[in-house]
Amino acid sequence: MQRNTELHEFLLNKAEELTEEWYESLDKSDPEGVYSSNDPRVIENLKAQNMAFHHHLCKIFVMEKEEFFKEFDEWIMEIATDPEHIKTPTHMIMREFLRVREQYINYIQQFANEQDYPVSQEKMDLWKTVIFDAFDIVMMRVFEGKAEHLNKKIEEQQKTINDLSSPLISLQKGRALLPLIGDIDDERATAIIDNTLTGCIEKGVDHLFLDLSGVLMVDTMVAQQIFQLITGLKLIGVTTTLSGIRPEIAQTAVQLGIDFGDVNISANLAQAMSSNEETED
Repeated sequence: MQRNTELHEFLLNKAEELTEEWYESLDKSDPEGVYSSNDPRVIENLKAQNMAFHHHLCKIFVMEKEEFFKEFDEWIMEIATDPEHIKTPTHMIMREFLRVREQYINYIQQFANEQDYPVSQEKMDLWKTVIFDAFDIVMMRVFEGKAEHLNKKIEEQQKTINDLSSPLISLQKGRALLPLIGDIDDERATAIIDNTLTGCIEKGVDHLFLDLSGVLMVDTMVAQQIFQLITGLKLIGVTTTLSGIRPEIAQTAVQLGIDFGDVNISANLAQAMSSNEETED
């Protein structure tokens, strides 16, 4: 790491100037993103984040590399998970990093010009290399953190969608209803099995009405997953009544040799529940 206390102090003292200069030169005509916001609170926070960046970055000239980036990590993760930056396209964030990097190159030249002694080109090149390397690593970590945060959000949203798409509705007397609607892919099928088995245990269900009338398309995988669910329910002591089986599902089950002989089957949900009530009476 190229140490230079004087350059560090120079850049630190220029932090506010760097921030104001950068913000005033922003292209605020972008239709989306944090940089075009007119919200005073967003603008104030954006400037504060930029100022904090300068306070961190100038330490590149007085700290060891490992310690420098370790201290920088908190700021990096703040930007990577900041809601306003999350909504900002990554290429716009990269553009601003590059513009700020150019600011630093200009200010380093200004620092060299103000010295009472000549600064060699070799030293200038070294300082610029240090800045370029620091920006490259910080940018990469910000973009990786943002991508990781977005992927985590997508996974959480997908889990929520899967949970909502297989709602286990509690009924009276230990009964529950699971109405399946729409297409069922492998991921959703796995979620349905896991959620249903867990839900039946937690809610003390002993009789589940599984309605398939809303499932429009099936393939061999779907039929096998339905059979696996029924088998799993049987193993935990839950009786299953199937209703709304479309001809396509029945045909696929026959082709696969799946035997629903031990399963209660009704033409529709109303008939299934009516038959169950008559049996209890």
